[in-house]
Amino acid sequence: MRVYGRVTNSDGAKTWVVVTTDANGYNDAVNLTWLAQVLKLNTGESPFYGAWGIPQYQTIVTQVFPDYYVMKTQQQFAGMFAYLSIARASNSGSAPVYNVAVTTRSGSIIATAIPAAWTADSMNVNAGSSAYSASGSTIPPTQALPT
Repeated sequence: MRVYGRVTNSDGAKTWVVVTTDANGYNDAVNLTWLAQVLKLNTGESPFYGAWGIPQYQTIVTQVFPDYYVMKTQQQFAGMFAYLSIARASNSGSAPVYNVAVTTRSGSIIATAIPAAWTADSMNVNAGSSAYSASGSTIPPTQALPT
């Protein structure tokens, strides 16, 4: 399997990296990168997985955190890991931050925080268009994985 993840370098430049199945045949890094991308994805943004993601516009308008959609995402990814827990950080400010705890099929325990790629200030909700501006914050998927 292969998925692409975006990494922010130390100089601020963003580059895409390929995350593939490891030498032992485990897809843990691929699935964890995919999970991080889904938590940052807006519902309907993907041409292939339109039902995946978090409904950002509705969340901003209603001022309700999208916990239902996070639970739905956790259920979609639960079979890919030995253990998966996704919970919203209690003091995350204007953009949700999700604490993700994973036990991979290879036995590695990974705990990381994944911020949403959007904030209320970065979304143009009143314009009535589907265009939005993401805040650009990313978690490099390779930093969360043990080497």
